[in-house]
Amino acid sequence: MMTGFRLNLSPLKEPLGFVKLVEWLTAIFAFGGCCGFSGTNIVSLFCGDGTNETVKANFHYPFRLSQVPLVVGNTTLCNHSVTTTHMMGDSSSAAEFFVGIGVVCFLYSMVALLVYLGYMHVYKDSDFGPIFDFVITAILVFLWLVSSSAWAKGLQNLKDATNTEGIGATLAVYKGSNITCEVTDFASMRTLNISVVFGYLNMFIWAGNAWFVYKETRWHSQKFSSQPGPGRQHVPAPI
Repeated sequence: MMTGFRLNLSPLKEPLGFVKLVEWLTAIFAFGGCCGFSGTNIVSLFCGDGTNETVKANFHYPFRLSQVPLVVGNTTLCNHSVTTTHMMGDSSSAAEFFVGIGVVCFLYSMVALLVYLGYMHVYKDSDFGPIFDFVITAILVFLWLVSSSAWAKGLQNLKDATNTEGIGATLAVYKGSNITCEVTDFASMRTLNISVVFGYLNMFIWAGNAWFVYKETRWHSQKFSSQPGPGRQHVPAPI
């Protein structure tokens, strides 16, 4: 059996290769929109004497907010001394899990495309290749579901921790005083929302691709080869 590299672009014209190319692209949008994020919320403090103070809440991937300082050092806000204060919340585990799955799918899609375009003759001649491809694809469908759901919940926690209620609960100077705290300028989380959408989109694309990969396995071929052809009838053996 010939095992050398033989470039053939025809698989890209078929669902097996074309969908794999789409998976490669959508994986980039999924993890890229999450891991490249950095934003700042502007927090305004309206003091009781009529003056205003401004605090910047900076946060970025992987969103370990408990390690992000909201107020650094001994700072005076509305005539109150405030020590170093960190934001509340931690969405790092969900974000890193989501990005990790995206990177794995990105790399696996690249390797699969290399096999489809250069080693399809080996892929089709062996039982191991299609079965391995199908099992990995099925596992990644499940992981996309889990990671996207976890990241969707983590993103909601991130929004809650960086809105007016979340910031207000963090600042000690705001508690039990006549100071009003309000987030007056929100960071755009559009790319984070898009990453969640692409996470679920990846799940559906990989689930659809699982069928095309399954058709390449011997399980599918044996199923159809065992079925009787049309018009074929069973003739009883003579007694």
